[in-house]
Amino acid sequence: MKYAITGATGKFGRNAILDLLKLVKKDEVVALARNTKKAADILPQGIEIREADYTNEEGLERAFAGIDRLLFISSIPGGEYSREKQHLNVVNAARKAGISFIAYTSFPHADQAQSPLSADHKATEKAISESGIRHSFLRNNWYLENQLDLIQGALAGNPVVYSAQNGHVGWALEREYAEGAVKVLVSNEPKEVYEFAGQPITYADLATVLAEISSKKFEVSAVTDDEYKRLLETQGTPAPIIDVIIMIQNLIKNDELAKGSRDLEEVLGHKLVPLKEAIEEAVGK
Repeated sequence: MKYAITGATGKFGRNAILDLLKLVKKDEVVALARNTKKAADILPQGIEIREADYTNEEGLERAFAGIDRLLFISSIPGGEYSREKQHLNVVNAARKAGISFIAYTSFPHADQAQSPLSADHKATEKAISESGIRHSFLRNNWYLENQLDLIQGALAGNPVVYSAQNGHVGWALEREYAEGAVKVLVSNEPKEVYEFAGQPITYADLATVLAEISSKKFEVSAVTDDEYKRLLETQGTPAPIIDVIIMIQNLIKNDELAKGSRDLEEVLGHKLVPLKEAIEEAVGK
């Protein structure tokens, strides 16, 4: 059996490679990366590394040769070469290469989601379903590390500001999502859909736990989108980044990340790291 993981030089991919090596033999693991030199420098020695660029379908097909099971980690949106086209290249190459199973890191409740951020994931899930390849959709909620700037700012005494109001998010550590993905990848009887998430909480809940950890006091402010935009502008945040931040705040405000699920805990076989300990891990305490 050959298992391959795309995006192997990213944080999620690196964690997934390490978790996979705990479950299967080293010669069964293939790391797929756009930059093979970087991969060789940062990944464990002795594993096979192949070049795999999402913008090159023919190259992907070569990289997938002999692979049985693929962990397909979604790419970052916003590049000149659209993420949807990148993902379709991966799916087409996987089908041509004869891959028997794909575990794909998707979007929370992708079949119901309304946010523009979900569009590429919906298209990818559709393409995978239509490819005839057996699959699991790993619909990951939000990584706690996505809030690292806010967390570190609060610990330094800076205000916690958000416009998501009372919207809920299922934050969990990225490594927990990666471990769950790998356990699905090697599972004999994987489900078609996993809604991976932590316990849904609000920004106010997050701030309460941060206050328990921080040695400095900080203010907490729930503001309007316009107020948040003006604050970000005064901080010199580029306009395209501001648009993404506000989009995510509205995603949370509309409770698109609020539905709880025990799928991640059940796949891991244990409870998730409690929020306080997870925050301390994220900031390296």
